[in-house]
Amino acid sequence: MLIGELSRRTGVNAHQLRYYEAQGLLEAERGANGYREYDEKAVLRVKQIRHLLGAGLSSEDIAYLLPCAVGETPELLGCPELVAAMRSRLQRLDDQMDRLAQSRDALADYIDAAERTAGESYPPFDDADQELVPA
Repeated sequence: MLIGELSRRTGVNAHQLRYYEAQGLLEAERGANGYREYDEKAVLRVKQIRHLLGAGLSSEDIAYLLPCAVGETPELLGCPELVAAMRSRLQRLDDQMDRLAQSRDALADYIDAAERTAGESYPPFDDADQELVPA
């Protein structure tokens, strides 16, 4: 099938399909006319890629995991290297979540402080000449 047909059947635009190919996630043969030609397995492969991307995996992670993928969702067979790679990715996500939680807490503290002093004007101005008045 040509790229347009693969796009229609998977809901993934042709630009993304070419990107998947460039990343080594998807393979296409070239016809005599130079057009990409995909086999029926490409539909399943694209669906697997989309599910794995939805799990927050990078294209590099996915390239590593795809040989162990079975089915559309996909189910990943537990090769030791696969489990180690997924644990590593999970740890990176946990670290990012910790940093985001710290940022969120700090921002919430700033908002609370700003709301407590909402009636105060800052910087303080002298109404007569609108210049800053030292605190």
